Amino acid sequence: MKTRFLAFILPVFFLIALPAYALDLDSARDQGLVGERLDGYVGIVKDGPGVSALVSEVNTKRRAEYQKISAKNGKPVDVVGKIAAETIIGRLKPGHYYQGPDGSWKKK
Repeated sequence: MKTRFLAFILPVFFLIALPAYALDLDSARDQGLVGERLDGYVGIVKDGPGVSALVSEVNTKRRAEYQKISAKNGKPVDVVGKIAAETIIGRLKPGHYYQGPDGSWKKK
């Protein structure tokens, strides 16, 4: 069942990375400004101009998608986010940040 659920999450990941945000998000990741949190949302690693706004926009869109998936699959939103986080973190490029189990930022 988890595999079927993950198969549903993967296309959602691509929906989340809309072209208008993908370049900004990728650029912020490349610069080490943001990282992927374990709950499926983006977090600020190092603040800079526009970082807070970008994180807010990306997380708002992700929250909306997670809520849709939650409603369709009968899973709690936080579970959807955690499953999405596994997929997103697994696809990060080397050098991008993600949140470790202890809450600290780690480089992939």
